[in-house]
Amino acid sequence: MSVVEKRSVTIRGHRTSYSLEKPFYDDLVAIAAARKLTLAALVAEVDETRPRETNLSSALRLHVLEWAKRGASLD
Repeated sequence: MSVVEKRSVTIRGHRTSYSLEKPFYDDLVAIAAARKLTLAALVAEVDETRPRETNLSSALRLHVLEWAKRGASLD
């Protein structure tokens, strides 16, 4: 089982944090690379599109899951 790690990011000039298990973080980094985005840009994109009642960490996990369901071969 993977330990949850807290990470910080600046989104539109605002410092925030999210907590992810290493496998989710690794996949998020891979998604950003595949899309030729910085990790911060990808996190900002997910943050902009998430429902306000969903916390950022959960939205990031769901983004990774949706990417995996569509097929990671999209990179």
